[in-house]
Amino acid sequence: MAVFEQKYKPYADELTPHWSRFLVIPRYAYKEIFQSRLFLALFVSCFVYPLACMLIVYLHHNATALEMLKLPITQVIPIDLDFFYYFVVVQSTFGFFVTMFIGPTLVAKDVTNNALALYLCRPFSRFEYVLGKMATLLILLSLITWLPGILLFLLQSYLEGISWLFGNLRIIFAILVGSSIWILLLALMSQAISAWVKWRVAAMGILLGLFFIPNAMAAIIKGIFETNWGYLISTRSLMRTILADLFKHSTRIEIPVWSAWTALLVICAICLFLLFKKVKAYEVIS
Repeated sequence: MAVFEQKYKPYADELTPHWSRFLVIPRYAYKEIFQSRLFLALFVSCFVYPLACMLIVYLHHNATALEMLKLPITQVIPIDLDFFYYFVVVQSTFGFFVTMFIGPTLVAKDVTNNALALYLCRPFSRFEYVLGKMATLLILLSLITWLPGILLFLLQSYLEGISWLFGNLRIIFAILVGSSIWILLLALMSQAISAWVKWRVAAMGILLGLFFIPNAMAAIIKGIFETNWGYLISTRSLMRTILADLFKHSTRIEIPVWSAWTALLVICAICLFLLFKKVKAYEVIS
């Protein structure tokens, strides 16, 4: 069809910076996610424990409140490595449930509706697409794991003094590293499952099973062959080993720390491979 009216002009406005284009995906994803009242309630509940921990830290340094409440809180709940260890464990558990709620649908919808071509036909690479989808989870999980953990540490440092801050810098490192590896693992596993399993309920079941069934299998292997190496297939045991090492916690460690790090890196690499293998502009069906 011939075009007689020469009114078509190219886009001449300011372009979005190339480095931040992937943030378009989480921006629109959050609009849909937070429309769910159930998720909103879950997300708000994720901050109950951090607020309780901050209250405990405050009570530790408020003699008047302790005298009024008659609580020996300084003896019952000391502020040490174990305190922050349990904080990371609890918030990581909340992060898992948040991931189960939103993770299985992030990529599955685009694969089911053949929408990947609409993304990738634009100046938008596969890497940026995957990074944008993962950023949806990475940002939310950061808000409920390491960010409140750092705020809790800074509150304790402010109330206790500069000497406590410099004497416990290891806690910041443990919070950041432990939370980051857990967030990355959740994001990669959920996105890989979402890309290959289109049914949300099935994807949620697989994600749940991957975190609980291998632990039972590892216990069976230990009982039959009398070896702890079966725990290499259990993501829960791998994370427990890493967190126990970071926080110097007394949790029983079944496998060497180096093997836990290696196994987690291998799992992340496999998930990344599966994700990129599925994220294509088109799919050839034979």
